[in-house]
Amino acid sequence: MTAETPDPSRTGPSSEGRGEEGFARTGTSRVEAFSDAVFAIAITILALDMRTPPHSTGQLLPALWHQWPVYLGYLTSFAYIGVIWLNHHQTFTRIRTVDRGLHAANLTLLLTTAALAFPTAVVSEAVQSDAIGADARTAVALYALIAAAMCASWLWIHTHLAHHPDLLSGRDDERYIRHGRLRSSAGVIVYALGGALGWFTHPAIAMGVFLLLPVFYFVTSEGLPRVRRQGR
Repeated sequence: MTAETPDPSRTGPSSEGRGEEGFARTGTSRVEAFSDAVFAIAITILALDMRTPPHSTGQLLPALWHQWPVYLGYLTSFAYIGVIWLNHHQTFTRIRTVDRGLHAANLTLLLTTAALAFPTAVVSEAVQSDAIGADARTAVALYALIAAAMCASWLWIHTHLAHHPDLLSGRDDERYIRHGRLRSSAGVIVYALGGALGWFTHPAIAMGVFLLLPVFYFVTSEGLPRVRRQGR
């Protein structure tokens, strides 16, 4: 068998050498491997909140039903982190080299992703206690804050790439990055709006936003659809 020759632009230091600030640009393989590990751990931690509920003999079924917010929180955050991983993969297939700014933006994304298990648990516990109470309103606002921060980290990534197109594999990838900025900005706004509505009106509104936005990011994981004008 003949071993495949690795692509040096993705596995080793970039031929571009050091940037103006003296930080060596590198390929994307280590960044992707480290990011995948964080995503895997973060998505696994979500399951730790699912435990056998306290119950008396013969009351397991109602006790399991009572902790429905735990299941909903797990599914929502699992979907969100899963879509983040998918979008991260799609983005990095278009990146040739990584500089210090992109490293910093990616680490911020991982920071917010790893933190998502905390507001998920807070929302689950608060909604179990009182689905419309003050604690539930605070909990959904906290979740919205973390989720909006995650979208802001995506905005940082795409903005950095837009200002440094030399990091990309080709000119055609700039369209995807422009779309990424729009999608990230929309996420910041919608999560913030959903959190505010959950706080001031009803937590269910915020939870609806938390369910719908991962669907949007999945559908647009390869960029926004092209708008074609039909000539007559």
